[in-house]
Amino acid sequence: MRVFGNNRYARGAHTVLELKYHFVWKTKYSYRVLRNEVGLRLRDLLRQLCSEDEISVVRGNVRANHVHVLVNTPSRLPPRRSRNI
Repeated sequence: MRVFGNNRYARGAHTVLELKYHFVWKTKYSYRVLRNEVGLRLRDLLRQLCSEDEISVVRGNVRANHVHVLVNTPSRLPPRRSRNI
């Protein structure tokens, strides 16, 4: 799949696609641990992992006790993919 120009749809040989997922992660017991350097490091790790798999981050938000990420993915990737992080 390739995205052409400013077109938001990815086009393949027989497909036109816009696939987005909204992920939310919450800390255990809503502890506010994602502050300062920890939150910045988490944001950098998410960007790095997404760029490795050709996933583009549409919007993202790291709060003290949760993370929201809206991503645009290729159709070959499932929403849940096991990784050794």
